[in-house]
Order: sequence, then C-alpha cells, then structure tokens
Amino acid sequence: MTRAERNIEWIERYCVIPEGRFVGQPVVLREWQKGELRKIYDNPHGTRTAIVSFGKKNAKTTLAAFLLLLHLSGPEAVRNSQLVSTAQSRDQAAVLFELAAKIVRMSPVLSDLIDPRYTQKQLYDKEMGTLYRALSADASTAHGQSPIFAVHDELGQVKGPRSELYTAIDNAMGAHDRPMAVVISTQAPTDADLLSVLIDDAIEGNDPRVVVSLYSAPMDIDPFSEEALKLANPAYGDFLNPVEVQKQQNDAKRMPALEALFRNYTLNQRVEASAPFVTQSVWSANGGMPDDGHVVYGGLDLSESNDLTALVLASPAHGKLSVHATFWLPEYGLAERARKDRVPYDSWAKAGYVSTTPGRSIEYESIALYIADLFETKDVRKIAFDRWNMKHLRPWLIRAGMSESLIDDRFVEFGQGFQSMTPALRTLESLLLSERIKHGNNPVLKMCAANAVVKADEVGNRKLDKKKSRGRIDGMVALAMAVAMAYEHLNERKVFSVPSRSFVQSASV
Repeated sequence: MTRAERNIEWIERYCVIPEGRFVGQPVVLREWQKGELRKIYDNPHGTRTAIVSFGKKNAKTTLAAFLLLLHLSGPEAVRNSQLVSTAQSRDQAAVLFELAAKIVRMSPVLSDLIDPRYTQKQLYDKEMGTLYRALSADASTAHGQSPIFAVHDELGQVKGPRSELYTAIDNAMGAHDRPMAVVISTQAPTDADLLSVLIDDAIEGNDPRVVVSLYSAPMDIDPFSEEALKLANPAYGDFLNPVEVQKQQNDAKRMPALEALFRNYTLNQRVEASAPFVTQSVWSANGGMPDDGHVVYGGLDLSESNDLTALVLASPAHGKLSVHATFWLPEYGLAERARKDRVPYDSWAKAGYVSTTPGRSIEYESIALYIADLFETKDVRKIAFDRWNMKHLRPWLIRAGMSESLIDDRFVEFGQGFQSMTPALRTLESLLLSERIKHGNNPVLKMCAANAVVKADEVGNRKLDKKKSRGRIDGMVALAMAVAMAYEHLNERKVFSVPSRSFVQSASV
C-alpha cells in the first residue's frame, strides 16, 4: 500500500462519524476525500503544506479531525511529538478539538489510547506520548511551541496578508525533519488576505512541497446554477443537503444583499461578505487594459499627512473610459503602514503601483511636480478635488510652474456629501454595469473598490462612507470624481453640484 492508502485504511478502521445523521457510524471516506489524502501523502516531493478549500458545510473540520488523529495516534504519529491547531477565536479553536474528542469517545480503540483534556483543549496519547493543543489567535501560548503537525482551521478569516499566529507556528515547525501543516478553509474575501496569498503562490507551483485543492465556482459562471454549487461543494448531494443549499441560492437571488455572503460561503469565491459598492464580478468585467489617451479628466483625493493619496485619470476612447491611477504614501514607515492596513503597500511600491514621497508624511511638492508634468504631456481638461487639503497643494503647484489662472480654470471643487456624490456614483455605477470602464486591474484601485461601502439617506441618496468601509477607499473616491468630470464634459450636462465658492487661494508653503 502507498502511504495514502495506509492512512485511508486507518481512518476507516478506527474513526467514526462524530455528528450529523450518520453519527457513530464507521467512516467511509468519499472518493474526493481519498483524493485529497493521496495528494497530501503520496506527493513524491514530500508535502510540507497542504491547502484544501471548499464551501462551508462540506465537513472540512471533520476531515481535519481525521488528519489530526492520524498524526496523533495513527501511522503518521511520531513518538513524543507536539501537534497544534489554530483558529481566529477561542470558540472556533474549540470546534476542531470537540469534534476530535467526540471521535475518540465513540471509537472503542481510540478511547483506550487517547486522554481528552477538556478544560485545556488537549488530546494526549498515553502510549505514543503525543500531545495535541488547540490554539487561538487571542491566546498568548502560541510562542514556545514546537509542533511537527499543525492544522490551520478557517484561515480565510485572517484579514490582510499576515498572521502572527500562523507565522509563529510555521516557523516553529522548522525544527523537525518532516513537519506538515494542513490548511482547511473557505476562501478569504480578497486577494490581499493571507489565505489568498498562500493559494495563489501554491497554484503558481513555486514550491512542489506545497499542494493545493481549490473547489470554487468561477467568477464568470452563473452563481445561481446547480453547476456552480457542484463545483464549490464536493459533498453536494451526499451529506450536504441539496435542498438546503438551493434554498440559500434562491434567497441570494431574491435578495441581492445576501449575494456576497452566498458567493463567499457557499460558492467559495473571493467576495467581500459586506456587500461593497461594486461587486467583484462587475469590477473584473471592466478589467481591460486602458488606452493611453491624450485628453484626460481627473479626480484627486488628497490625504492627511501619512495616509494614501490618490489621483485617478479618466480618458474617453471608443465609447469607454480608460482609467489610470496613481497613489502616494510616505516612504518612512511603509512596512508598518502595510501591517496596519493589512495590505502589501511595500510590495506594491516595489512593483510601481505606489509612489513614495520622502520622509514621514506626504510631501505635496512631489505630487505638485507630478501634476505639473502631467499638464505638460496631456490635455488635462478638469481635475476635481476634495477641498479639505487642497490649500496645502496649491502653493506647491505654483512653485512647480503652474499659473494661478490655470489652476483656477482646471481645478474644480467636488463635495463629498450626498449632493455631489449621488449623481457621481450613479454615473460610475452605470458605466461599470455596462462594462464601459477599463481600469487594467490596478491592485491598489482594486483594493479600494473592494473596500468601498456606500451610505444612503432616507430618500436614497448615496455617498461613499469611509467609516463603514473595510479599509482604504481613496482610489474609489478619486475614480468617482474623475468619471463625473469626464462624463459631464463629454455630455455637456451637469453631473454634480459645484459649490459657489472656490477653494482657498491664500496659503503659504
């Protein structure tokens, strides 16, 4: 027998189903589950990390419990070794422990070998001396461990590209000759989250010791088809009740507010659960490469001293708007800012998607020089701006060689309230739905789009709400302003309300 076949036989001989309609019955692994074990244990390179991702309610935690017991007391056990599982909360950490403890309690053989320690969330094999601990992200005991095997349960709940708990455990496993980590989780909401980063790297095949199985409905498939359900849910029609799943599908179809949650949890797609202004599928449909147009309209969202500043240019061509986005952050503390916002600003800066200004705060001189050069190389018709920090930029624009008359003529105040933003968002939404935007999949702008949440008043007016949004939305604010300017001048009619008073002209550098 191969290593995987030996492990399959052990699970089916000694483990039982811990809960559900088949509770207490001997385990009969499905073919897709056996396939996962073969991928993990018969890897000719030796598996260091295995990632298995599918929709919720496909018994992912039960499968993780089988693997855990396999390494605690089965053929994979190493005498006197440590095993751990990680989760993002104490309640989630307890789920895997309790399932494994139920299997032990109901198995005549395992119940004699393993001692469950319920208060500490531990399992101890008295004969092998192996010890399993359940850890959570809010536990202070993560450091100091030296596990040979780890299960990372629902790693998709980690927001951003880093997790202190995951890193601590993964580094601690380096002391062993043949350590193994298993990640079993539904997908994370965004590309920038840790699980997405791990999955994408594994799919690229950068390390043959990392294996991945991703059961997910493609973004371009009909989310309300049975095919989509089957692709993301390997247990569909078996121990996953198709009637209940189809009810969730129908509810999401009737109530758009539920669609994002359904896509993430059931179809295992990377979709933000808190319905954003623009869905991921609509945003992706507008991902064509933008043309390098000469006539441009802009939206400028100036930041506070150390936050993200965004300039988005919209250029009309062939019935669509080509969008180019430029972002700035202070050079000093960029890595710390990346950790705080949980997005890879440092990597984006190296790739050229984020420009850095010297020092600890945004240098308006750098932005002014960029804009002045833009006026030299492009036919800049209008740039809309939020007046909050414009008084600091204006003197730098003058120093960069721009005349006051040119500034007054080409720069336009754009309010951020309901009056200006409602028609601007309506225009942007219409263009996105009709696939008339080409943004080139700029990752920083994509992040802003995924984060953007709207706030509505009692009569249905809308504006982008930074407080309710998941993270930075500066790029979407700038995009809304740029599109409004371009659409207004192209169609010779008002899109937004212009304040009667121009921005403050008196400011000193």
